[in-house]
Formats: sequence, C-alpha cells, structure tokens
Amino acid sequence: MKKTLPDDTIISESNERKLGIIAGGGDLPQQLISWCQTHQRPYYVLAVQGNADEKIFTSAVNHEWLRIGQAGTGFKRFKEEGVKDVVLIGTIKRPTFSELVPDLRTTAFFAKLGLKSIGDDGILRALVKEIESEGMRVVGIQEVVPDLLASEGCLTKKKPDKEDEEDIRRGVEVASALGKLDVGQSVVVQQGLVLGSEGIEGTDKLILRCQDYIRKGKMPILVKLRKPQQDMRIDLPTIGTKTVENAHYCGFKGIAIHAGNTLIVNEAEVIRLANKYGLFIKGIIPSEYE
Repeated sequence: MKKTLPDDTIISESNERKLGIIAGGGDLPQQLISWCQTHQRPYYVLAVQGNADEKIFTSAVNHEWLRIGQAGTGFKRFKEEGVKDVVLIGTIKRPTFSELVPDLRTTAFFAKLGLKSIGDDGILRALVKEIESEGMRVVGIQEVVPDLLASEGCLTKKKPDKEDEEDIRRGVEVASALGKLDVGQSVVVQQGLVLGSEGIEGTDKLILRCQDYIRKGKMPILVKLRKPQQDMRIDLPTIGTKTVENAHYCGFKGIAIHAGNTLIVNEAEVIRLANKYGLFIKGIIPSEYE
C-alpha cells in the first residue's frame, strides 16, 4: 500500500522544541502524550474542561485544566512553560454560555472576528493566527507522530465492489460540495442515495442517525473527506475503533476515507475490528472519483 502525504505537510525538524498540547476529547490526546513521554519530547498540556478525558490527566502528565474561554490564560501558561510548537487535538463540543465566558484576551479575539457569519474552520484558522502572533508555531499531530495518516488503497481484507465504488463516487461529490461550505466532513450513501450528512453532531452520531433510513439491499457506506479549504494542522478527519463499532452496529458495508488527509487512531485495532466485522476501509484520492 502506498503511503500518501499531502504536499503541504511539514516534518518537524527537532524533538527538542517544547510542545504545547491543547487537548479536547477522544483518544488522540492520550496517544500524543504517550508518544511525547516515550520519545522524551518536552510537552505541556492545556486540557479543555468538559471535553478532555479526566482519566488521562494524572499527576504523571504535565498539564493544567482550562475553560474554553480562557485563551489569554492559556497563552500566558504556554509562554511561561517555554512552549515553541502547539498542537490542537481532540474533539471540542459546542460550549455552553458559562463555559464561553471569556477572559480579556478572548474577548479581544472575538471582537476581531466581528459579527460576520463564520464556520468552525474560520474560527480555528483565526485561532491559529492568534497563537502564531505570540511567537509559537502551530503544527499538525501528523508532523509530530509519524504514520498516523491513512494510506491509499484498501486497508482491510474486504474490498469495495463496483456498486460500492459508485456509492463512494457519490459520497465524494456530496462531501466535497458540503466541505466547501464548511458544513461537515462526512456523508452516508446507500444505493446512490444520500442518507445523511455530518452537521454539528459529528461522525459517530451521523452513523447512528442514518440507521433509521437504511433500505433493503446493498448496505450504506460512510465517506469522510478533508474539506477543500481545511488547514492540515487543525481538525483533520479522524476515525477510530468507535467509528468501526458504530458502522458495524448500524449495518454499514464500509468506510472510505481521504488518503493522506485522515487520521486513524490505533490503526492496527481499527483494521482488526473491521476485518472481524467484514467491513472494508479504503483510503481514497477524491480527484480519482470526480
């Protein structure tokens, strides 16, 4: 299988630069922290309250808890800790009003954004600029931990057939269009029909929601792509064991993901589960389906 990396990937030149980790939910923060500890890369974690997994953050992990509205406090702590590179990793739920009450620095950040309609990617890109204005460099997790990005080609024993490939083609068409509008990364397609597209709820809930619309015959496929305008350093498409478990539970036939642009958390276990359940996972190049 060919390992595909996007042209704009930058490989971090040194493990000596202290890494600041802004940690949301899911398994990726744990994977990154473990990698830093194993490879003796200095790090400091700001764990986002209400999102990051409390079980991860024991006394063995160099960290501090932070509300989502405390950007100013976070910048100050990173500077005090001598952080040079910053990774934003893990899922962040839409905050409640109390969680969003901002410190002065965050208030100024929101004021700069103004009242214009702006999607999640726009907010994240603005946050990246703000972090880098403090003299730190924002990097993607794939620049720190090697071999996290999905390879091109079928990763499982099960392979998509001709009809599946047509559903993948339809999924690419719809996901690419929605991605340009900053709507979501995933769609579910069955027999040429779009059963659902990802919104605010995320991929796992999309899969569960589409269960109610599955028809008889050829089973549905999840197609997950990087948005065309998406910065490789933030919010890359991600799948893990939960994605496979949910797809199996809901009767899906397989998952198509954007090769070189999708993170697979615990890839060996993801592939093992997919093989166990008879699902296919294929890394695709969207342009080949246009």
